[in-house]
Amino acid sequence: MKLTSLLLAASLTAAPAYAGGPVVIEDEYDVAEPAPSNDWIVPVIIGGLILCAIACGGDDDSVAAPDPVKPPGPICFDDGC
Repeated sequence: MKLTSLLLAASLTAAPAYAGGPVVIEDEYDVAEPAPSNDWIVPVIIGGLILCAIACGGDDDSVAAPDPVKPPGPICFDDGC
């Protein structure tokens, strides 16, 4: 009887240790949507700067004749010049 109760006790204590097999824990990853591509911003800004430089043009004073400087006229008082 001792042998039967010993076998019964051994089988009852050993079974829960192997019940269900090994436990595998899987990491859950959040699947995030990729960020929208902004590859068009830099070429648009550079193109706008180039168009502005062409449209505005340069203010090159050496090409055009400068305005002549007018000498100051005579200073007149109440009694005439």
